[in-house]
Amino acid sequence: MTTDSQELLNSDTPAFVHVSVLSRELIAGLEVRASGHYLDVTVGGGGHSRLILEAAPDVQVTALDQDEQAIAAAQANLAEFGDRVQFYHRNFATYDPGKVQFAGIIADLGVSSAQFDIPDRGFSFRHEASLDMRMDQRQDLTAAELINFGDEVELANIFYNYGEERLSRRIARNIVERRPFQTTTELAEAIARCVPRSYRYGRIHPATRVFQALRIAVNQELKVLETFLDTAPGWLAPGGRIGVISFHSLEDRLVKHRLRDSPLLKVLTKKPILPQPDELENNPRSRSAKLRLAERQPD
Repeated sequence: MTTDSQELLNSDTPAFVHVSVLSRELIAGLEVRASGHYLDVTVGGGGHSRLILEAAPDVQVTALDQDEQAIAAAQANLAEFGDRVQFYHRNFATYDPGKVQFAGIIADLGVSSAQFDIPDRGFSFRHEASLDMRMDQRQDLTAAELINFGDEVELANIFYNYGEERLSRRIARNIVERRPFQTTTELAEAIARCVPRSYRYGRIHPATRVFQALRIAVNQELKVLETFLDTAPGWLAPGGRIGVISFHSLEDRLVKHRLRDSPLLKVLTKKPILPQPDELENNPRSRSAKLRLAERQPD
């Protein structure tokens, strides 16, 4: 474990605890092979990687994550596997495996349970926190900068395109009139006040889609996902499999089409695999998860 990772674990920061979703289905779909080398591009707390390492003898995992807290947690969780796991603190869109070809690749997209639950990360309006939303704390752009300096049209487009928010223009206009905003709760309250009463007390909080959109924009999630889906098939050995778990329609649509359109892949899931009732009961956050699988064709 690196010194920086040890300091993160010993700090006063709340523990990075993430419940992996669709684990049974993902491991079954990968058909993990003995002595296989696997790539986990979003290691999180290490839950999926642990299951891969335990699924067959002498398995190796290369684990990536752009979130430094996630890497620290995964290193602690997977320490018993020693040098069977190699960790890299980076975004999967910038990864280059060189000549290595993997028996399987997995990606668990979106925000982890821990990122939502650690207040100072700014992903959730359930806690008062700075408007941050960076998955990689090394980057400069934050949600606060986007909200407080983006023009009205730019913000409306972000809310509509990334959050599918039908009141995007109204909300953007209100934000520009009332800014600056410093905290998650300030922003959420301002959004709630500017929408119709029927919308305010609907099934989900009126700020939900805006927060999703801001997070996607800050982290360029769809752009980096496109890059990954275009390059990852070439990292697979013939017969190797890729499994991607998405959490909203924009991601799932992109995954569906890029896997289908890759000349290197055969899609194994015509429809996405969804969580079973027991998982939904034990982990309600899994309700929006969708798994798609594909296999590298022989050369």
